[in-house]
Amino acid sequence: MPNPAPNPAPRLAIIQTGGTIASRPDEQGNVRPLSSPNDLTQALPQLARFDLEVYQPFNLPSPHITPAHMQELAQFIHQIAPNVDGIVITHGTDTLEETAFFLYLTLQVEIPVVLTGSMKHALEPSWDGPGNVWQAALTAMHPRSRDRRVLVVFGGDIFDARTVTKTHTTLPHAFGGYPGPIGQVGVGVDGTGIHYFAQPETRHPLEAQSASSRVDILYAYAGWQGEGLEAALTQADGLVIAALGTGNLPPKAALMLEGAKIPVVLATRTHAGPILPVYGYEGGGKKLLELGCIPASFLNAHKARILLIVLLGMNLDRKKMLDVFSSLV
Repeated sequence: MPNPAPNPAPRLAIIQTGGTIASRPDEQGNVRPLSSPNDLTQALPQLARFDLEVYQPFNLPSPHITPAHMQELAQFIHQIAPNVDGIVITHGTDTLEETAFFLYLTLQVEIPVVLTGSMKHALEPSWDGPGNVWQAALTAMHPRSRDRRVLVVFGGDIFDARTVTKTHTTLPHAFGGYPGPIGQVGVGVDGTGIHYFAQPETRHPLEAQSASSRVDILYAYAGWQGEGLEAALTQADGLVIAALGTGNLPPKAALMLEGAKIPVVLATRTHAGPILPVYGYEGGGKKLLELGCIPASFLNAHKARILLIVLLGMNLDRKKMLDVFSSLV
């Protein structure tokens, strides 16, 4: 009787986009991108358990990443997703959370997509890149990750793409975000286990035709008189304001929002918490929502900007935008 054919190796794609994880210092000590996308994967012989494909659609430090790059990345993922069981994306940490959220909003794939990066470059003795990639790969290929779509793995923690944020400029455990990780990777005797603290949620992807809309962010502060508001309201396609508390503004700045011709989204500059129509004084959140401002719910300002760019690319009116913001978190 012939021996049964061995099970094929799980198919993993690693998409490298640049960042510190793909960098090392030159002779002058300036940290620059690596020339080959294979340098990182060669440091991980453990990846041999997978049928591995490595791609590099672009190689950019994350401050150079734009929403157009995010859309390009989403299109590339849609091309390769039918041929793999999971995807890991390496990315610079400065804007990683924004790319993760864009993909969360727009990807129409069934397989897990996991973003990671590193805080140290390839020549530092504490380079965290290989460990993060290995744990991201374990997460992407785990059966319990399949209905969770877009995740971020960093320092052994698994985060939801909606809530993750960079919380420190230099430490290896640089990512957090309220209410914290939804799981951990690296548990168990052999360090390959996955444990989730939350059940997956239903997600309905958005179909943005474009990611080219200009959306500005302005930051409220004590005594703000609306500096920058006039330019944003006349030159941008949309505006996000990182407001005070539950969505409040100084009265003079609030007065300038009356009759705004572009969608204005209120987020909070506070670390965590929702936008709520609590205060009815001039500039209070209740008054601002009556003026037509859209509450960002629990989203921070830079994620609210990404969502507004996607919604503008769908040509939605204010009511439909409000429905999407209300339903996301």
